Amino acid sequence: ACICQKNKRVTNCRQQNGGCWCESVGSGVSVNCDTLTSKCLLMKAEMTGSKSGRREKPKDAFEDTDGLYDPECENTGVFKAKQCNGTTCWCVNTAGVRRTDKHDADLKCNQLVRTTWIIIEMKHAQRDAPLNTESLNKFFKETITNRYMLDGRYISSVEYEKPFITINLKQNSSEKSVGDVDIADVAYYFEKDVKGDSVFHNNDGLNVSIDNEALNFEKTVVYYVDEIPPEFSMKSLTAGLIAVIVVVIVAIVAGIVVLVLTRRRKGKYVKAEVKEMNEMHRGLNA
Repeated sequence: ACICQKNKRVTNCRQQNGGCWCESVGSGVSVNCDTLTSKCLLMKAEMTGSKSGRREKPKDAFEDTDGLYDPECENTGVFKAKQCNGTTCWCVNTAGVRRTDKHDADLKCNQLVRTTWIIIEMKHAQRDAPLNTESLNKFFKETITNRYMLDGRYISSVEYEKPFITINLKQNSSEKSVGDVDIADVAYYFEKDVKGDSVFHNNDGLNVSIDNEALNFEKTVVYYVDEIPPEFSMKSLTAGLIAVIVVVIVAIVAGIVVLVLTRRRKGKYVKAEVKEMNEMHRGLNA
């Protein structure tokens, strides 16, 4: 027996080929504990734990699905391109994030579209002085390469504009080597750490300390950019965006109405002027 340090949601651990191998909960797929487990298998394990009531709930936890669903995974651990919940189906990217509208079971997802760029945006708690940009950059680059085992060449940049910290991870399929961890898996581990629900065995979250000062976050948002644009229809636009579009259309229509009324008034004025001139001519001729 052995302990899977990089994944607490496993069973039947054993020493094999000089390393620790375990079965991922919910799927039974064998995972190598010397590297990160794929996001798809982690989500499936979390959903299985949630269904059986075994899912760990941090203090003050309240229900927030965060887009969590019970995914279908390939034997390699990657997401299947088509995901369904009953008779409702949709297509996902390599990060398992929905990239189409939801349809019926006849939906065709021809390929698993690769997520090539992940943007992690964090807002730190209120503070008077801004953080040291160099120290912040160093901390996150070292943490991502050491804790999450991501090759530094995939960390495009770490940007800081108080109070927002933005980490850009970029990884094309042509750049990714066989042994490299995927940026989607790194982002998932990172997000879980920041939100206090670590996937690691010791369950310790990520303690962000910049120049020996602990840093707390108010909000973390992850954005995904795929190599092929998503296929959302107007139906999936947010209410706010639809409201903006409606306001713009109303403004354009109002502008057209004003223009038509102005032209009509102008036309009436011209006609009246011509009529008066004709009457003057008749008076002179008489």
